[in-house]
Amino acid sequence: MIASSSKSSIGSNSSNSNRGEQRRRRAGGARAVTAATGGSSAAASTPGNAVNSAFDQPDYFLNRELSWLEFNARVLEEALDPHQPLLERVRFLSIFGTNLDEFFEVRIAGVKQQIDSKSGAFGPDHLSASEVFDKAQKRAHELVETQYRCWNEQLIPALNAVGIFIHSSTKLPPAAAAWAETMFREEIFPVLTPLGVDPSHPFPQLLNKSHNVIVLLDRPAEGDTATAIVQIPRVFPRLLRIPDAAAAELGPGAHHVFLQSLIRNHLRFIFPGLVVKESYAFRMTRNSDLYIDDEEAENLLHTIEEELRRLNKGNAVRLEVQAGCPPEVEKFLLENFRLTEADLYRLPGPVNFLHLQPLYMSDAYPRLRDKPFQPATPKALPLGADIFEVMRRQDVLLHHPYESFQSIVELIERASEDPQVLGVKMTLYRTSADSAIVRALVEAAENGKQVTVLVELKARFDEMNNIRFARRLEEAGVHVVYGIVGLKTHCKMLMIVRRDDDRIRLYTHLGTGNYNASTARFYTDLSLLTTSAELTAEVAVVFNNLTGLSEFHGGKKLMLAPFELRERFHALIARERDIARAGGAGRIIVKLNSLVDERTIVALYEAAAAGVKIDLIVRGVCCLRPGVDGVGGNIRVISIIGRFLEHSRIYWFGNGGDPLVYLGSADWMPRNFDRRVEVVFPVEDAALKARIADEILPAFLNDNAKSRLLRPDGTYERRRPAGDEKPFQAQLYFRNLARGQKVDKPPTKVVAAPVAPAHADAR
Repeated sequence: MIASSSKSSIGSNSSNSNRGEQRRRRAGGARAVTAATGGSSAAASTPGNAVNSAFDQPDYFLNRELSWLEFNARVLEEALDPHQPLLERVRFLSIFGTNLDEFFEVRIAGVKQQIDSKSGAFGPDHLSASEVFDKAQKRAHELVETQYRCWNEQLIPALNAVGIFIHSSTKLPPAAAAWAETMFREEIFPVLTPLGVDPSHPFPQLLNKSHNVIVLLDRPAEGDTATAIVQIPRVFPRLLRIPDAAAAELGPGAHHVFLQSLIRNHLRFIFPGLVVKESYAFRMTRNSDLYIDDEEAENLLHTIEEELRRLNKGNAVRLEVQAGCPPEVEKFLLENFRLTEADLYRLPGPVNFLHLQPLYMSDAYPRLRDKPFQPATPKALPLGADIFEVMRRQDVLLHHPYESFQSIVELIERASEDPQVLGVKMTLYRTSADSAIVRALVEAAENGKQVTVLVELKARFDEMNNIRFARRLEEAGVHVVYGIVGLKTHCKMLMIVRRDDDRIRLYTHLGTGNYNASTARFYTDLSLLTTSAELTAEVAVVFNNLTGLSEFHGGKKLMLAPFELRERFHALIARERDIARAGGAGRIIVKLNSLVDERTIVALYEAAAAGVKIDLIVRGVCCLRPGVDGVGGNIRVISIIGRFLEHSRIYWFGNGGDPLVYLGSADWMPRNFDRRVEVVFPVEDAALKARIADEILPAFLNDNAKSRLLRPDGTYERRRPAGDEKPFQAQLYFRNLARGQKVDKPPTKVVAAPVAPAHADAR
């Protein structure tokens, strides 16, 4: 049973707890599942559930945290790449830092909690929490050192060479110094609040990831010293452009100063009568994971709001300080944040590269950025086309951002106005702050249509944004359901109920990405638009399961987590294994963000050992170790990091020559299988299946410019053109294809997998 946890139905009563326990038992227990071939059943004892598997051993698994750091190392490689436009390198340096923030806020925070609780739990790699912490900190320190070497030795000289300068405010010539002082006194000073630290003023409760300055002072009148904290205000840009008139003495070019540098140089105005001895910038990261037992929460929305207020007060997990900070000051900060030397990062440059956003977001340097890309209007949905008529005739597959996501927005807008539309149902996990989709849903409700929206409040780091637009929807009369008891609703579904001339018809959108028009411009995702009677009928059932109290009994078309998704995938993997054992060409191609689930990894190993050729395109974390004993070169793992964030999930199974193709938003992770509502849907139209098999997957598999090959030791090797092979970049190919340019299609290698290099000592 899936129970609604809307405000009207959440309570701390036993029925909610009982429903949650029933859900956990069903999701975790062995059960018969409907296999992909029209209702045949496969037992839950599919490969990967067997604990005796020869592959269920620590040496066959890579550590999740260390694999994540290797993913971020690949992001950092893009900043180090001299072939990238200069400001794109700066952007990747910033992305690396932002990624690392989240890693500490969530992953390292969790590891620290395991250590503090003296948990004896081990991951499939059998590393203890302390071992993971030590290895992760060592690797993170190495990567941060590389990040700052890139900044100081490569990017600063390159920026200066093109006339972009960042100055210390202590070294400005008179006119620029006068501007800086005026700027400080008139605009910045009124916002600042110095916080003294002494026996009567305890160390302040600083916000997570806030940028601060610790100030050491002499008090001549008292004949002693003092310490204070000044928080850099978030209401100002962290990088300030010096006006050209004030910067004339600095020479031609664009001249900037960091806000913290300007403030530190004018601290004397904040502490009159005291002598500023020294000041040092620092930044602290806190545990930012939500701790909510939503089965016991009387009101989930209120509980999440309260928890968000506490997030900024979570335990510290990392301290970053300006290089050159004296040991006694470092010790003082570490003690107050209850951290150790291992948690300390000394930074010879900006304490946060996100502060450089004004540079790489500026339109003033077009030659230093990637050429602008405008998503194409889909050929299947030309301007002025009646989208409902198109969907009645055929299924439509859209590849974002190459084909515009605006088509999906316009579908919802059209539905909100169309008098023949009776109702709209959709899930919202993440969307933009000023979303046209939310506006269209409001308009639909105001126009008298039945509108139901399932809003996931627990979308990490988007919780408050989701609360805001959920309230806006409620005020307009939309029926809002706030998530599902004990689960996170991650599936992407839209269903429009329309009274056509012949009958009532369901128009459905299913996607791999969020309903967010902003991120859809740089996330790669796939959308399926369909009116297929069987498929849309199952979508309607799932919506009723999500908002009502009905039981889920499985589907023929859709695969749903947490009830059957793992088992259904295992059945598909087992089929390829059996085909290979019978002498056929077993073949699997899967594109994911992350591959972590232990049982599924074992299932893949067993299939590969039987001779199945497996290609895994995994952007981020991959705990499967290719080239291990017994598998040889039958599994290849590649990762693509490029201009766009690879976000689509594709699942392709050879099926003895009659391929099965599925799309969805589910990575192969325990959380997606067991703790999320996920919907994986088939692509059945022959032309659309051929597009995925002949155009999309071959491009990823043949990328030799932006892809990396996973080695058995967990490191990645960048792929390069071999011999007379031409350079090929999948994302560039898709961009050119969308622009209508003539392109050479990559060789089709979906059937015969390239063999990954085996490793003699893989274990």
